[in-house]
Amino acid sequence: MDFTTVMQELEALGKERTKNTYIRNGAHEPVFGVATGAMKPMAKKIGKNQPLAEQLYETGNYDAMYFAGIIADPTIMTETDFDRWIDAAYFYMLSDYVVAVTLSETDIAQSVADKWIESGEELRMSGGWSCYCWLLGNRSDTEFNADKIAGMLEQIEKTIHNSPDRTKSAMNNFIYTVAVSYLPLHEKGVQTANAVGPVEIKRDKKKSSILLASDNIQKEIDRGKLGFKRKYVRC
Repeated sequence: MDFTTVMQELEALGKERTKNTYIRNGAHEPVFGVATGAMKPMAKKIGKNQPLAEQLYETGNYDAMYFAGIIADPTIMTETDFDRWIDAAYFYMLSDYVVAVTLSETDIAQSVADKWIESGEELRMSGGWSCYCWLLGNRSDTEFNADKIAGMLEQIEKTIHNSPDRTKSAMNNFIYTVAVSYLPLHEKGVQTANAVGPVEIKRDKKKSSILLASDNIQKEIDRGKLGFKRKYVRC
C-alpha cells in the first residue's frame, strides 16, 4: 500500500465521535478519528515500512502519525530521527504513546530518553519518562542498573510537584511502573509513591485531576500483578 492509499483508508475509518475524543485530549486538525484497533488489519498488510512511516508522520495528521508508529522500523531509526519525531509530537498522545513506544524498541532507548528527561521541555521530558515506563514494563529486570533507577526515583521525589503537568503524569507513571514491574526496587517505588503523595494535574476549564501512584500500586499488588511484564510494547 502506498502513501495515498493509506491516507484514504485512514480517512474512511475515521469516526466523528473518536475524533472529538482525540481533540478533547489535545489533538488538533488534521485528524480523522480512527480507533487504534481499526488500524490493525492495515498494519498487518503493510508490516514494517520506515519510508512510508516517515511520509505519514510528516503529515501532521494525528491518525497518520499514530499509524506511522505502528509500522515504523525502530531498529533503523537513529537518535536524529527520534529527535525529529519528538519535535513534531505536539501533545502527549504522540510523545508518550507513539514516539516513546517506538524508541523503547531500540538499543539506544535509555541514552536518548535520558537526554529528553534532562531537556527541560515538557513533552520531551514526558516522552523520556514514558519510554522508561515502556522499557521497565517489557524488558528483563537485568537490563537495568538499579542504582540509576533508584536515582531517578529520588529525582522525581524532589521535582515532581514543580514539573509541567504532562511531565508530572509521566513521572507518576514511572513510580508506579518501577514499584509494579521492576522487582529489585519494588519497596523503594512504594516508598517514593508514599513520599510524593497526591499529584495535581491542572486541566483547562475543568477541575484538576489528582494522581495517586500508591493507590494504583496497591491495586496491582492485590491483583497478584507484582512483577508484571508486557509481552509486546506496540499494538
